[in-house]
Amino acid sequence: MADTATPTVIRRADYAPPAFLIDTVALEFDLVPERTVVRNTMRVRRNPDASHAAHFELMGEQLEFVSATIDGTPHSAVRTHAHGLSVDNVPDAFELTLVSVCNPAENTTLSGLYVSSDNFFTQCEAEGFRRITYFLDRPDVMATYTVTLRADKAAYPVLLSNGNLLDEGDLPDGRHFARWEDPFRKPSYLFALVAGKLVKLEERVRSGSGKEKLLQVWVEPHDLDKTRHAMDSLINSIRWDEERFGLELDLDRFMIVAVGDFNMGAMENKGLNIFNTKYVLANPETATDTDFANIEAVVGHEYFHNWTGNRVTCRDWFQLSLKEGLTVFRDQEFSADMAGGATDEAARATKRIEDVRVLRQMQFAEDAGPMAHPVRPESYVEINNFYTMTVYEKGSEVVRMYQTLFGRDGFRRGMDLYFKRHDGQAVTCDDFRHALADANGRDLAQFERWYSQAGTPRVTVSTHHDAAQHRYRVTLSQGYGDAAPAARDTQKGPLLIPFALGLIGANGADLPLRLEGETAAQGTTRVLEFTQTEQTFTFVDVAEKPLPSLLRNFSAPVIVEYDYSAEELAFLLAHDSDPFNRWEAGQRLATRELLGLAARAATGASLQLDDSVVNAFARVLTDETLSPAFRELALMLPSETYLAEQMPESNPAAVHTARQFVRRRLAEALKNDWLAIYERHQTPGDYEATPEAGGHRALKNLALAYLAELADPADVVRLAGAQYDAANNMTDRSAALSALLTAAAASDGRRAQAALEDFYRRFEKEPLVIDKWFALQATQRGSAQRPVIDIVRALMSHPAFNLKNPNRARSLIFSFCAANPAQFHAEDGSGYAFWADQVIALDALNPQVAARLARSLELWRRFTPALREKMRSALEKVAAQVKSRDVREIVEKALG
Repeated sequence: MADTATPTVIRRADYAPPAFLIDTVALEFDLVPERTVVRNTMRVRRNPDASHAAHFELMGEQLEFVSATIDGTPHSAVRTHAHGLSVDNVPDAFELTLVSVCNPAENTTLSGLYVSSDNFFTQCEAEGFRRITYFLDRPDVMATYTVTLRADKAAYPVLLSNGNLLDEGDLPDGRHFARWEDPFRKPSYLFALVAGKLVKLEERVRSGSGKEKLLQVWVEPHDLDKTRHAMDSLINSIRWDEERFGLELDLDRFMIVAVGDFNMGAMENKGLNIFNTKYVLANPETATDTDFANIEAVVGHEYFHNWTGNRVTCRDWFQLSLKEGLTVFRDQEFSADMAGGATDEAARATKRIEDVRVLRQMQFAEDAGPMAHPVRPESYVEINNFYTMTVYEKGSEVVRMYQTLFGRDGFRRGMDLYFKRHDGQAVTCDDFRHALADANGRDLAQFERWYSQAGTPRVTVSTHHDAAQHRYRVTLSQGYGDAAPAARDTQKGPLLIPFALGLIGANGADLPLRLEGETAAQGTTRVLEFTQTEQTFTFVDVAEKPLPSLLRNFSAPVIVEYDYSAEELAFLLAHDSDPFNRWEAGQRLATRELLGLAARAATGASLQLDDSVVNAFARVLTDETLSPAFRELALMLPSETYLAEQMPESNPAAVHTARQFVRRRLAEALKNDWLAIYERHQTPGDYEATPEAGGHRALKNLALAYLAELADPADVVRLAGAQYDAANNMTDRSAALSALLTAAAASDGRRAQAALEDFYRRFEKEPLVIDKWFALQATQRGSAQRPVIDIVRALMSHPAFNLKNPNRARSLIFSFCAANPAQFHAEDGSGYAFWADQVIALDALNPQVAARLARSLELWRRFTPALREKMRSALEKVAAQVKSRDVREIVEKALG
């Protein structure tokens, strides 16, 4: 199923409007797994704003052409080719009917129309619709759709498509039909159909204007008891979008469908969202607190796309962040409001910290590698490879900066103007920026550079206190450093960086801030508009030398360089009023210590942890004024992957040694405190999926994880075993199993093995839980006697493992390659050889999934020489054998 075409570079500069427009589409499906017949009738006209074209070119892949008619008359001037169909001799306006055949049963790419668990599903973004029928498959071609589905009624009793149901009924020979109409113009990537044996949870709600709306969550029958949280998340999303942005659900019904075979998290098809089961199904026994939170966020994300992506869509795929970055920002704000409303800054900060951790660990690494690209890319070979952290997460940060500059009210004014101008259109990132600028009376020409420059900016800070004049100067300098080679190719000048800061006095209190030239102080946090390569801001009435609190709430996606001492970081950790920067101080303190220890570990030198670090952790651990959720995040060490990326040469083994040394030292030094925290933060009674209860579980289970590091784990094995046996929720059960696996490295491991076997027996009928079972084993520590790669290879032969299922592949193979760096980067290169074999195998089945796995080695040049050579050999093996353009683009860019 792989696309073996010679890669062609697509460039943003080459964009041209389509030569033809399609106003209406009427699709008829006769659904048969091995041979689905599609009849596609389109009203077509020449585009008055485009150059004249001699042929009507349509895209198509893996289709069998049957016939074509124009205005009811058979048309023979049709040529099929490798990438679609050419129709010659067409008038300026016409009705074209094409009949074609596809084979959903054999579609392992899960793009287009495919069969999963004997049901039909679709995934059309970005270019899957061309696997269903011949079409002008590009986002700036928007049409209204009427869809008729016909299928065997016993096998496929439920027939769904976009929009509103017009009619349904029985047909001869045990078949039936359903006819759907979507009254809103949409691009083909938003088309969807579902057919199969499904059941629903259904509710009716009233919108803000009083209209009744039908909400449905469709799943396989055995999963109906796991749909309540998804429905509640959908209702909350609808209410939030009305209240925060004045955006109302525009269809009579809104449907979510869950499928176990899905390449992504979910898809925002108009009115018929198709989800990976991972982001729909949840009950206390099978889903963790993280799963519940992720479901809420992803349901929100896809619903919010109804306006930011569907009603206003992308002109071309280079504008992908126009919908994805904006909608990630909206789902992050939604989750923060669900946790703490608009006023609980501590709860909102916890969400902010979680989001920034992901950005810095994954997107910053992307910015420093061969796949680095601007938020609005300039070129691509395979668009599926550009559903990236940069487009989504950095794109969200770019949107957040508008709100930081203009405030919530100013941002809302910009959004209102954006929809007023562009509802029903396919537009660009520049159109969004112009709406925000015009609504707030600002010139944002310089802000455009955030969309066109790659790399992570670095802001160097220097300060000077004039005690005699009571003045404090803060000088900011911006650049990219040597770690972002892509930035050198795209840099067009300094960025507009909203840089939030505060000044803290010796007593730990924030100082009032008055800039030179102002008549009065204005608050204790100021957002400085940093627009020059170097810029100095002078604060007056500063009698004592303060300690700067820099980039509060992470006001811009940059790296801040300021030489804090360890004592200053400990002071910020204890006193900073900005929750994000309080967390950040602890992370800086830990990172500095861990990198120093890793450097010593690399040379075989002895390791010792400074008591000041232990004391700083102890203060946070025992500070009951801090929320449990915040303490859990503050006490979590930076990841091994993040730490390795901060080294001049990444050395995963040295980082692992250093990090495990610190974990054990903190476990031993604070053992009694950890035990007290473990007991104090139990959550007896029925499970509650609330942020407060989740915070208690998170801190308790972090304590258990630290205690599992003790040299003598016998007591902890008993503690974790008891928690495993008594658990009434998946959060506690999986945390206990993880602790048992950790402790197994220092014990005989029999209790951990017994728990693994019990876990599988309990949940073997729950695919998402078995994914956790695979992932826990793939990410365990392992030992010299039993390396994890041997465990992973053995699990690939397990009856429950299926390489064709993306969730299962991710749970085992991706978890090992991406989330177990010490084992994956084994000195013998066995992890890289395993990676190469799996990329090649997946490439033949599902190039999108294979390409995601291929990215595990994209930063190979940054590792130690011995590892580097083995990585290059693995990359060259993959480059020589894969066929899809998805994977070829990744490995060829990595090899350079």
